[in-house]
Amino acid sequence: MSGGTSDDKTAARAAGVPVSGPVPAAAGGESRGQRHHPVRWLLLCVLSCVVTFFVWVWGALSGGLDVGETCALRGQPYDGAYRGEHLRELDQIFPLHDKCNESYDLVPVWVNPALVLLSLVAVGSLLASCWTTFVRVRRFWRRRRAVR
Repeated sequence: MSGGTSDDKTAARAAGVPVSGPVPAAAGGESRGQRHHPVRWLLLCVLSCVVTFFVWVWGALSGGLDVGETCALRGQPYDGAYRGEHLRELDQIFPLHDKCNESYDLVPVWVNPALVLLSLVAVGSLLASCWTTFVRVRRFWRRRRAVR
């Protein structure tokens, strides 16, 4: 099979027959550098940051403009004294809380864990993007020095 066409080689690979020579990217032979491209990690970072923002807005606005009315709509008593004592807790950026009373929070229970996980994905993918960029630049300079 050493002198066959690329269709012959693709068919041989599909049948499990080893074929010498480089595997084209279209046949599933992506090189390691293409599979772990820094731009993909950066896109994942941006996407997770955007989703994190929208989840935070969802949680921050979950109480509506009139918290007392929202509590009444949910069938919970509005405790103004409790909210007055814990005003600092209710105005935090993280963790999000918007409580009607001591036992009922208007912010959905999934919002704060989602913010943590999405933030970790954003930071991790940013680090992965930096690392893969560093590795690609290092490989480039090594190849360039070897040519000279």
